[in-house]
Amino acid sequence: MGALYLLFLLASIGCMMLLDHRFKLFFFSGAPLRAAAVLVTGLVFFLVWDLSGIGLDIFYRGETRFMLGLELAPHLPLEEAFFLAFLCYLTMVLFGLLKTAAAHFGRHRSGEAVRR
Repeated sequence: MGALYLLFLLASIGCMMLLDHRFKLFFFSGAPLRAAAVLVTGLVFFLVWDLSGIGLDIFYRGETRFMLGLELAPHLPLEEAFFLAFLCYLTMVLFGLLKTAAAHFGRHRSGEAVRR
């Protein structure tokens, strides 16, 4: 039961990867190194944010039996890194979706709709 939260996070990341692969929204859009750099930059930013909040006594680690109990730093559970990676990935997939939708509707409005 201790790894349940991490398993759900990994499953969520896996589902996001399937959507990304199917619709070519972020990693699979043709620039995987740039996508990795964006994801790592976001992850590092939010980890620094969390560490700052922990250092200022704003954030604390909550106790739950669904987590492993491993910490990357005091009050920074391992699962937090995966959660932040998921949030960054989700944001970039949504950005890719909005970009794709805008391009599609832009073509459609100008009469250049792609017929399938």
